[in-house]
Amino acid sequence: MKMSRQFPLNALRVFEATARHLSFTRAGEELGMTQTAVSYQIRLLEENVGKPLFERRPRQIALTETGERLFPRVAEAFGLLTEAVRSARRTADETLEIHSVPTFAAQWLARHLGGFQLQHPDIAVRLLRAVDEKDFDRETADVAIRIGTGNWPGLVCHPILRLRYAPMLSPELAASVGGISQLSDLLALPCISSTAACWRSWFSAAGVDASGHSFPKLDAFGALDMEANAAIAGHGVAMLSPFYVQDELDSGRLIQPFDLFLEKESIYWLVYPRSRRNTYKIKAFRQWITDMLPPFEPDGQT
Repeated sequence: MKMSRQFPLNALRVFEATARHLSFTRAGEELGMTQTAVSYQIRLLEENVGKPLFERRPRQIALTETGERLFPRVAEAFGLLTEAVRSARRTADETLEIHSVPTFAAQWLARHLGGFQLQHPDIAVRLLRAVDEKDFDRETADVAIRIGTGNWPGLVCHPILRLRYAPMLSPELAASVGGISQLSDLLALPCISSTAACWRSWFSAAGVDASGHSFPKLDAFGALDMEANAAIAGHGVAMLSPFYVQDELDSGRLIQPFDLFLEKESIYWLVYPRSRRNTYKIKAFRQWITDMLPPFEPDGQT
């Protein structure tokens, strides 16, 4: 069957959602349609294209070769349409909405964003802490700061920061055990958060066998700011990054007894939809944050 000159936009939108979810049901929930209506729109598009786009399997569906070729182009096209509408609505005081993992948002970004606004007074900024990864198609975020491997399909992903970690504690806690002069002295103190495997990795890299140590633990729920505050209060030793606590180290509220670091695989990424990569406010923020942060070292030298 020959393709109609009038593109079936509604059917294409349904196809994009169905291909993204690989589910008629979830696509219908997103679009406010019944599963029957979704199936009908997919059949219309398949008739228009002249080939099946999905393989119907028991309890699941999968894209056919034709569907695999069509999906990324349709997704990008709708992204471009969305950006075109956003651009049409743009005003002189447009807002850049940033969703960031909580620690980076609170400990660094919130402290420095004023500099970005001084450079770009025409761009208002809204910073939100995001625990979960948000879907750019369903949220109002322009950019996000995430931790991970950089594998987010459809997004431009810039590695911006890799952190190094070392045990840190308050000078008062160190004094309470007669000072920290040997690596093994740390084993007499409670550790804060980080997993036992993390601590054992650090000791192993330092040449100390801590495989049999139980590592008493004060759980701060993985929040680095809470871990730092607990360490400052003398509750234990925390695995912290100088990037976040340099002021505390400089002031003497924390000490780092040994210049030995644990390199973690997790990297901070600046991400945004590929269709918005040339948006003025995103380009401005990307340039600013890469200028402000230490140069990214793939092998982890931050």
